[in-house]
Amino acid sequence: MNPGIDQRDLQREAHSSRQGNTQVHKAEAAMEDHITQIHREDLEDLREAFNKIDIDKSGFVSDFELQELFREANFSLPGYRVREIMKTFIAGDTNKDEKISFEEFVSIYQELKSKTLSESFRKSITRRDGIRSFGGTSRKSSEGTQHSYSDEEKVAFVNWINKALAKDADCEHLLPMNPNDESLFTSVRDGLVLCKMINLSQPDTIDERVINTKKLTTFKMTENLVLALNSASAIGCMVVSIDAHDLMAGKPHLVMGLLWQIIKIGLFADIEVSRNEALIGLLKEGEKLEDIMSLSPEDLLLHWVNHHLRNAETQTISNFSDDITDSRAYFHLLDQIASCGKKDSKMRVKIDMSGLFEPDLEQRAELMLQQAARLDCRQFVSAHDVTSGNSKLNLAFVANLYNMHPTLGENQIHINGIETAHIVGESKEEKTFRNWMNSLGVSPYVNHLYCDLCDGLAILQLYERVNVPVNWKRVNRPPYPMLGAKMKKLENCNYAVDLGRNMAHFSLVGIGGDNINSGSPMHTLALVWQLMRRYTMLVLSDLGDGEKVADQIILNWVNDTLSQKSKDSQISSFRCDDLISTSMPVIDLIDAIAPNTVKWDMVKRGDERALRNDDKLANAKYAISMARKIGARVYALPDDLVEVNPKMVLTLFACLMGHSLKKHKR
Repeated sequence: MNPGIDQRDLQREAHSSRQGNTQVHKAEAAMEDHITQIHREDLEDLREAFNKIDIDKSGFVSDFELQELFREANFSLPGYRVREIMKTFIAGDTNKDEKISFEEFVSIYQELKSKTLSESFRKSITRRDGIRSFGGTSRKSSEGTQHSYSDEEKVAFVNWINKALAKDADCEHLLPMNPNDESLFTSVRDGLVLCKMINLSQPDTIDERVINTKKLTTFKMTENLVLALNSASAIGCMVVSIDAHDLMAGKPHLVMGLLWQIIKIGLFADIEVSRNEALIGLLKEGEKLEDIMSLSPEDLLLHWVNHHLRNAETQTISNFSDDITDSRAYFHLLDQIASCGKKDSKMRVKIDMSGLFEPDLEQRAELMLQQAARLDCRQFVSAHDVTSGNSKLNLAFVANLYNMHPTLGENQIHINGIETAHIVGESKEEKTFRNWMNSLGVSPYVNHLYCDLCDGLAILQLYERVNVPVNWKRVNRPPYPMLGAKMKKLENCNYAVDLGRNMAHFSLVGIGGDNINSGSPMHTLALVWQLMRRYTMLVLSDLGDGEKVADQIILNWVNDTLSQKSKDSQISSFRCDDLISTSMPVIDLIDAIAPNTVKWDMVKRGDERALRNDDKLANAKYAISMARKIGARVYALPDDLVEVNPKMVLTLFACLMGHSLKKHKR
């Protein structure tokens, strides 16, 4: 016997092995009873798809929404097939309400995929990239709720993080993480990886001077996690169900969900026409510029791939799941990209297409990925991820491929009459509003502020977030009829404006539903700003027993708090006080609220005339990050302080006031 191994260790190992085999047999039995988790797709993805269709949050979808729900779940079915399913469902529906709950949807989805699920499960139980399921840890979640995450997605995220942060000295004690164990979930507990990944996705979101990197006590780690969560919210991640304690505990499904949002935002950041005007070449005959500018990043990627596939004279695809499992589309896409880059001296790669003739699909996928590696693009997917059609990871693979090689080549379509001078990216204010909406979980995700609000649904969801009741029976929901779709959307917008005027008491003079429906920037921004302002003020009214809080009350509180702590800063208004441009009133206020948190050697002192613009910007970055670090959910940007943007300055001070009052109320 090996003297380094205790007999008890051997017994424990044997017991663990027997237990593991027992778990596998139990899982197989559960599989055949159709009670296991859904194959390949995280259960939370199905929940996300369901929530996108269940706009009124009733917990049910209707029969006419089922086809759209399957499409959201990446399992498209023809209309006749959906009708057959619904007919069978109604026959066995004990409630006879012809409405489908999430649990019933999962059951239907599971039954449809049961054959594929059974085969794939037995194939993957010996693999590292299976589905991990576990009960909830809270009392509520332990009562029948089961969370799950995909091992293959964990492997992909770990590999991406290891590569992205490999040279970051602050993370060297954490990296490289082992993709084959649970180190990802323990490595996020000090907040460093999350903060760094946020800055990778959206540069300069967090002032790195604010991140705690040395002698990380539990308190300092919690500060980092609070900073990461508030910063993630500011870039559009939905974090309403996550807190620092969840991340400190390394709850897998929450860590995975947050990381995917952060990674996805970074991957999609440059996939828009204003960042690459060559994408205009994707327009087809008869289409207008606004047609392609209104596409989501996912749809734009699909157009980009199909453009290359048409140039290769091969079959196009309609999704990043079933249509890519044979690797043919990927081989041709890589070949087209390499052909486009031949004139680039840095990329002289000829793709070996012989892998197309490999009969084994998994081996063919591996050969394709070897070619992707030659373009430095072998990220996110394994060969098995390709053949199993993991839509999330394949979407990430293609997005990274686009970011590395966004060219359309010399054969791109030339569209006459398109003036690129009119292509303008979103303003900082528009981006702030869009991120705020997405952080609240509006569905579907808002990619473009105006065209994505033109059916009124996102605005109506925002009303509910600010405690304005919505009668969802009055709301038209997708799929809209081919004839009359515009009218249905206009009715929603008219209702949204009526709610704002009559229920929320917004100032909407000269604004009608048609202005929102047509995507008028001025009118849409006016409504959205008042929604955001109400959301910010709700925090204060909740703390103040429902009393309406006016701007002057916030201003008085700021100055009184600064005076009580013997601070020199005083402001006269949120609109025209140049002292705000130095960020000193904000930094002083943070020091008053949370003493000893400001590192004064990081702050550039002086009045608005003495400080240079780059010093003002450095102060603003520090102030915004510090506000988030102490716990204020701030959406304002550093430029808002430097330029004294009155709207965002108001929300910043209101958030600090709300955080302070909440802190003292505990």
